[in-house]
Amino acid sequence: MTDGVVLAHDYATQPGGAERVALLMERAFPGSPLYTTLYDPARTLPGFAGVDLRPGPLNKVPLLRRHHRSALPVLAPAVDAQRVDGEVLLASSSGWAHGYQGARRTVVYCHAPARWLYQSRRYLGGVDGQVHGARDRVTAALLATMSPALRQWDRRAAGRADRYLTNSTEVQRAVRRVYGIEAEVLPPPGAVRPDGPERPLDDVEPGYLLCVARLLPYKNVDVVIDAAGLLGARLVIVGTGPDRARLEARADRTARGLVRFAGRVDDAQMRWTYRNAAVLVAASFEDYGLTPLEAGAFGVPTVALHAGGFLDTVADGVSGRFFEAPEPRLVAEAVTDTVQGAWSPESVRAHYDSFSEERFIGRLREVVSEEMHGSSAVGGDR
Repeated sequence: MTDGVVLAHDYATQPGGAERVALLMERAFPGSPLYTTLYDPARTLPGFAGVDLRPGPLNKVPLLRRHHRSALPVLAPAVDAQRVDGEVLLASSSGWAHGYQGARRTVVYCHAPARWLYQSRRYLGGVDGQVHGARDRVTAALLATMSPALRQWDRRAAGRADRYLTNSTEVQRAVRRVYGIEAEVLPPPGAVRPDGPERPLDDVEPGYLLCVARLLPYKNVDVVIDAAGLLGARLVIVGTGPDRARLEARADRTARGLVRFAGRVDDAQMRWTYRNAAVLVAASFEDYGLTPLEAGAFGVPTVALHAGGFLDTVADGVSGRFFEAPEPRLVAEAVTDTVQGAWSPESVRAHYDSFSEERFIGRLREVVSEEMHGSSAVGGDR
């Protein structure tokens, strides 16, 4: 392992952007052990199979590996019980990994302060903002009872860290508001790079609108569907989630025959899907706007909500255009302007290149080296 460096991640049970960042950390410090609470190799990224992964005792419970949200009320004591051993801990955290103790110094890469503590209805809620499903109702009830104690645990854990990094200025503001910590913004690169194999989606012709999102109410995929209906434009939606049935019914009503739900795709299909899109449409409020960078790697511009993490990753007029609110008419107008505009794929790709993997890994190594050798003071009020 890289001398003295240990890694941590909340749980490796899904194939999300945070998991890709955890694997980038392992690439920055190859051979370092990665501590986590839960690991389900069938449901997360295959790259974890090659990592010295050290899951905690909760991993022995199959239900929790399959449904990590059910474990939320018990993850704090599980993290407290699982000590790490190293000089510097680099933790990829959206609520739990920043709590690991045992290293001499701790650097936290924060994807967002814990949503289940500070935005619990958004995290667990359904279309109407209410929590549905017996398992999620039980989890929500337990969290409501335990939230004061969990918030205390969360803030103590944040306060022990020696350095905070975040993925966007949006999360930087949230970290300042919730923890009173000044964090450095270090945006990660796009996860899907163009230098790899490609495989087409069945029965999809190039030139479509593309939406890449988990199928959850707050992602505003229904707005994109309605905009496609207004435009009479083909739309490919990549992603899975509990909102799929509602969105399919919506597509039948407002964009009949225009929408293809591709579900979960592998990286080879994702490369083809990005490369052959006319424009990426992103209508949700995101802490970090990752998908415009991925589309940009293929020279494809983005139409995005003028808010949140997209403010960091979309350069208006260079790599895409903004719309001011998640309303179908505004989305449709922005798509029309973009499709009819003259875009330079080279300029779009150049914007993507400024978020390179090399820059991200290089800065991680610098920060860890500074903490290892005691050459950096903690920034911000704590």
